[in-house]
Amino acid sequence: MENTSILVLGAGELGMPVIRNLAKKSKHSTNTKITVLLRQSTINSTDIEKKRNIDELKVLGVELLAGDLTSASSELIQIFKEFDAIVSCTGYGSGAGGFQLKLARAVLDAGVKRYFPWQFGVDFEIIGRGSAQDLFDEQLDVRELLRSQNATKWVIISTGLFTSYLFQPFFGVVDFDKKVVNALGSLNTAVTVTTPDDIGMLTAEIFFEEPAIENSIVYIAGDTITYKQLGDVVESLSGQKFERSVSDLKELGNDLKNDPTNFVYKYRSIFGDGRGVSWDFNTTFNSQRGIKTTSAREWAEKNIDWSLNKNI
Repeated sequence: MENTSILVLGAGELGMPVIRNLAKKSKHSTNTKITVLLRQSTINSTDIEKKRNIDELKVLGVELLAGDLTSASSELIQIFKEFDAIVSCTGYGSGAGGFQLKLARAVLDAGVKRYFPWQFGVDFEIIGRGSAQDLFDEQLDVRELLRSQNATKWVIISTGLFTSYLFQPFFGVVDFDKKVVNALGSLNTAVTVTTPDDIGMLTAEIFFEEPAIENSIVYIAGDTITYKQLGDVVESLSGQKFERSVSDLKELGNDLKNDPTNFVYKYRSIFGDGRGVSWDFNTTFNSQRGIKTTSAREWAEKNIDWSLNKNI
């Protein structure tokens, strides 16, 4: 894939690993140039973490382009038309309200040859419209738009949940203080998880795959694990007994009913339902190509101080 100019949108929790790996892989590809679109305020930021990221991007040889994705579509089209491929790592920070659809339309109107939209997550089509997470309907709108044309080739990467979320207090699954693993839906409900680093590495592999992957949904995974298995992992690593509890669909539904705008409750309801949130590890792109990824156990072993039972 020669003379490819790639624009990455965003350099956050997922954007940075994606950029790192694209930059690494592009060294083996002639004339590939990587640019990241960031707000001017981010480029000039004195915030320690943002500054560290900017310095790293410069070391990687990535070009920085100032721009704001909340700008008018006409401005975005002018920016996008200069690039062969766009990889969106915007996240859900922008919320609903048509943001993802606006980006996709601007990409198509700019005549970009290849688009990796922000669809890193669950299987929206199995979940379907009208789910607890209203943002997912727009993801389906984006898919319909991309499928309705054939000028821009697209690739969607389904990743499941970020692995760390299983262990984060906000998600309400592992409670280190009370020594409880709380299953969403049932103990046998499964969830597919992948670390941002693995998503970044696999996105670069998928991007540069030959022959080129086009107009496809590619499934990847670090692990597919049930809440029962997760409880076993936590007990094994901590050397302590953890009680198992279950937030069934009724409880999850009531939580959401009582607080309908709660972002976390929307997600807990989706994952408790169990549809479209897991897939067989053996069918994934990485498994079929023998690419090593990080399991939930490996992530927890490395990132949790088990003497204190908390994230490092």
